[in-house]
Amino acid sequence: MAIRKSTMQEQVAEAIAQINPGDRPIATIHTVTGPSPWLINSLGAIAQLFVKYYFVTVTEQAVVFHKAGRMSARPKALVVAIPRNEAAALVSDVKRKAVWSSLKFQLPGEAKPTRLNVARYWRPELDQWVPAVTGTPVTASS
Repeated sequence: MAIRKSTMQEQVAEAIAQINPGDRPIATIHTVTGPSPWLINSLGAIAQLFVKYYFVTVTEQAVVFHKAGRMSARPKALVVAIPRNEAAALVSDVKRKAVWSSLKFQLPGEAKPTRLNVARYWRPELDQWVPAVTGTPVTASS
């Protein structure tokens, strides 16, 4: 079971190397979908069934979504790989908050953008991920 961030990042890098050996990860974030995690936690265990966990990695060539194990925090199946030059237009509403930051990403085949919540633990990676994808730095939101 991966608990340390560095171990999770290594496992994601290995999963990416299996897909495309010539690609190299730049920044990986661990995300949970859905509304605010504060709301999800207040609704209890049933609400956990409606959220998804992802590792979202920007590489030299693409933005790659892997499902993340709920209990093991390991990368699972590849969800989608989007060419990096197309990904910037799919990111919106980036909010850097004290505990839970968020952004919206328009996944292929989805009617509306998916909200991706990023815990404070992954904030340094979020601060690398956003500019690598969009070309603009993350700014703090109130």
